[in-house]
Amino acid sequence: MKIDFFKEDHVLEELKHYLPSQTPLKDFIHHNSLHAFQDQTFFDGIFNASAIFGYHVTLELNEYRNLFKQGRINKQILEKTIIEYKGNANIQEWTDKLLTGTYDEHKEARIGIFRAYWKKCYNIDLNNKVQPLLFRVLCAYLDQGIAVSNFPVSEKGFLATLRLMEKNSFTSFFKSTRVKELFFNEAIQLKDLLSLLVGKEELFERYLFDQQFSHRGWSGMVATLETRPDSLFERRAINLRDLIHFELLLEMDALDRQFGQKWEPLGERSLPAFEEIFSEVKRSELQEVLMLFQDAFEWSYYDEVLGALLAEYKTANDERPNPSFQAVFCIDERECSLRRHLESTDKHCETFGAPGFFGVEFFFQPENGQFYEKLCPAPVTPGYLIKETNKKEKRKHDLLYEKHAHTLLGGLVYSLLAGWFSLVQLVLNLFRPKMSPAISDAFAHMGPASVLSIENTGADQRENGLQIGFTIEEMAQRVEAQLRNIGLIKNFAPLVYMVAHGSSSANNPHHGAHDCGACSGRPGSVNAKVFAFMANHKSVREILATKGIDIPESSFFVGALHDTAADEIGFFGLESLPESLLLQHKQNHIHFEEALDLNAQERSRRFASIDSKAPIKKIRNEIRKRSVSLFEPRPELGHGSNAMCIIGRRDISKNLFLDRRAFLNSYDYATDPTGQLLTNVIRPIGPVCGGINLEYYFSRIDNHKLGAGTKLPHNVMGLIGVSNSSDGDLRPGLPVQMIEVHDPVRLLVIVEQDPAIVLQTIQTSADMYQWYINEWVHLMVLNPADNHLYRFLKGAFTRFNPLSGKAPLLGNADELIHLGKEMQSFTIEDATQENLPVYALK
Repeated sequence: MKIDFFKEDHVLEELKHYLPSQTPLKDFIHHNSLHAFQDQTFFDGIFNASAIFGYHVTLELNEYRNLFKQGRINKQILEKTIIEYKGNANIQEWTDKLLTGTYDEHKEARIGIFRAYWKKCYNIDLNNKVQPLLFRVLCAYLDQGIAVSNFPVSEKGFLATLRLMEKNSFTSFFKSTRVKELFFNEAIQLKDLLSLLVGKEELFERYLFDQQFSHRGWSGMVATLETRPDSLFERRAINLRDLIHFELLLEMDALDRQFGQKWEPLGERSLPAFEEIFSEVKRSELQEVLMLFQDAFEWSYYDEVLGALLAEYKTANDERPNPSFQAVFCIDERECSLRRHLESTDKHCETFGAPGFFGVEFFFQPENGQFYEKLCPAPVTPGYLIKETNKKEKRKHDLLYEKHAHTLLGGLVYSLLAGWFSLVQLVLNLFRPKMSPAISDAFAHMGPASVLSIENTGADQRENGLQIGFTIEEMAQRVEAQLRNIGLIKNFAPLVYMVAHGSSSANNPHHGAHDCGACSGRPGSVNAKVFAFMANHKSVREILATKGIDIPESSFFVGALHDTAADEIGFFGLESLPESLLLQHKQNHIHFEEALDLNAQERSRRFASIDSKAPIKKIRNEIRKRSVSLFEPRPELGHGSNAMCIIGRRDISKNLFLDRRAFLNSYDYATDPTGQLLTNVIRPIGPVCGGINLEYYFSRIDNHKLGAGTKLPHNVMGLIGVSNSSDGDLRPGLPVQMIEVHDPVRLLVIVEQDPAIVLQTIQTSADMYQWYINEWVHLMVLNPADNHLYRFLKGAFTRFNPLSGKAPLLGNADELIHLGKEMQSFTIEDATQENLPVYALK
């Protein structure tokens, strides 16, 4: 009986599982770059990925040794790590291996070995012969607006479109008559083509993995679009099977052109035996050493933070003074410093953190916009639509960006008429950068005074299967859930600001990665305005009052947007404020501006072009100019240096300087004795914060294969991705300019609650539990019942005693900034690195 070695559907699903799953640029959603291995423990997963695909998954051995010499890997922590993994009796043996052992660090991936024999046996480089044409065809087919003329797309899909073009064109994709006949024969299957190219059926799967991972970026994008066609505004019917079919034909055509039909399938040649792609990977001693170093590197930082938190910790106090104002920010770690500075400029204000879509999930259609934009986390499929009308601000245009300027004749005319003027503007921009139509403006996503269709007043208000706006009951449900989740259910201030965030940047294809991840890579301004409307609605407040949340008539919610690149803020709906509150807002606005000055100054230490000791207003102006400069590759550093997520009251970390490294999610254990609210709070932390953390981790560790390389030569391909040439592979992950200052450590999640409740919560979902049980993120609980820390490890919480104690005292964060750029260290002793130690604030 013949054995069926090749199960096509299974192989295609395997490919989709292991290929990168990055979505197009318009929805840049951070994710675990090695998501396919997340069902394994962290170190098993990354070392398996390294053996199979050749990825670098940890720092190099000499990098760890240098970190140890600098003191960034603490000697006591290293010893503790060795004891934990290898036992007390083996400390000296493994210390010697870590610090002086000699190892062969050469890596050879299992993927790519078989297909490389085309070059060895036939002296032909199929990648060079096939991929330039393949990539151009894919880019043209998937194009979202760059092309001057549209690709003649068939509704029947990619192959059907290419057959239609081939049939009606004077030229052909193929030179070989045999291949042309195979192309038009719709009965031909992948198995038939592989038989001609490869021969032996048992090698078909290996060949396809070799082939598709030779251009993992394009293949990953096609696989993503197959499962999520809504990722494109202009949808295209394409699937991985059709891509492989076309590529196999192009390979056969290249072979026929060079050899006629006098070549035999690659698998029929006399080749060595190949190791199975997914056979067991045995961990080497070098990998054990790297594992110990990585764990010690992470816990050298964690221990410092945990010791400081524990020393400052105080349990809940019900007697809170009436706040002057309250501000709810996104949990984004870039808002950590602004919240700290705002609290220092107004000692009586109160700040909170929540995912930046503020619990209101919907599609948004800007006025005159052709498409709907998703403004909620990637896994959520909203059933609501918010439409914008009466936008008074008109979007500015530049003649050189008109469509006709990109045609042959139009380009000539526009260049002659407007070219010199444009050259002058370009030169001026070197010295006086300013906002222009070519720049992504965070504040342009929504007109500040435009009208939004937030309230649904009839069942007939629907469009394309979506309900326009929310009913009163639906509004009340979302406002209640959001306020309870962050613990803001009483003591409302006269003004409560919902502060969303976005990022302005010029010449930056990855600008979506700087915007709000909870809003699918877009600014959260619409969400802030929508939530403020809902919370101010009289009928909504009446329902909330029946549920124990009594918002006084004197309290008013105001939407706002913080531009994290320019450090500017804008407020929405001020025209509706009573005169008394308007005066109070003007005073609050002064505090926001002072905090933004300080925030810009704190950020400036990471930018070589800015003098951190210059007058603060000058620094702020330089920060603003960076965000609109066409020549600035680092308008901001995004989530670079993120390392932890604190879920609890602000009091836990309010007196600590955490150097913009912490996601801060408000949660009050005192209002949630059974943990009912904690489930909703902690559910998105793995996919959102953990996804951000791991994409930065792997892009920093292996920027060649898991990152996007330097952004300077990036070419935007069809508005869906970037490559480093006009016909190169798409680059997944993040560019160098976003990860240069990042320390590759896993996320440490710290929850203020009873360990038993936290354990019960994370076990409510298998997907959620996987993040913690497999240690792709670490989990620590700060127990208010006994004021002790508990670490989650191997399915249980055990008490954790940090070696570090109280953090060094600092008068205020401004003192730290004025230590100068030479003091940019991870620990107090070392003054050479980017990240600063934890300090306690007076």
